[in-house]
Amino acid sequence: MSFASAASSASSPLPAVTLVLGGARSGKSVYAEQLIGEHGPGLYLATAQAGDDEMAERIRIHRARRGAGWETLEEPLDLAAAIERNARPEQPVLVDCLTLWLGNLMGADRDVDAAIGGLLAVLARPPGPVVLVSNEVGFGIVPAPPLGRAFRDHAGRLNQAVAANAERVVLVAAGLPLVLKDTAPVKVSAPVKKSAS
Repeated sequence: MSFASAASSASSPLPAVTLVLGGARSGKSVYAEQLIGEHGPGLYLATAQAGDDEMAERIRIHRARRGAGWETLEEPLDLAAAIERNARPEQPVLVDCLTLWLGNLMGADRDVDAAIGGLLAVLARPPGPVVLVSNEVGFGIVPAPPLGRAFRDHAGRLNQAVAANAERVVLVAAGLPLVLKDTAPVKVSAPVKKSAS
């Protein structure tokens, strides 16, 4: 799968923070990988944990698709510290994904609001470009169990907070990227003077 808008953004530098949203199997991870890939070697900051065979297979498929050019670091909980330690101007970081990270926090009974606050503090001045992938969970039905509703509410607030602080926000649906926000500075070349002939 190839995204024209990912390739066209390669002519300008990656914004400090890009948020890529989408539903399950929307193409959001592939889009984010292509954004980073157009700008040189990146670090894949994976939040998934292989808690069962099905998730282990998903992780294997993601790694195989990325190929050997990616360095992968697994960080299920301390995301802000991992971004701070690893993002550099010459090495963008791809975080995949925020919603798995959120589920990890809730499962570990961590203070979700404090963790989100720490992430937002790092994203306010990241040491290098960061592309974050997250699921847009607000399009579905209201979950019946209280834990499901709490997760959906936390995910909605997390996505809103990151989007508010991101220079670029892209929604990917059915493999098609739609730019929702782009306030990143664009490098503009000086006009070419035409010679009088």
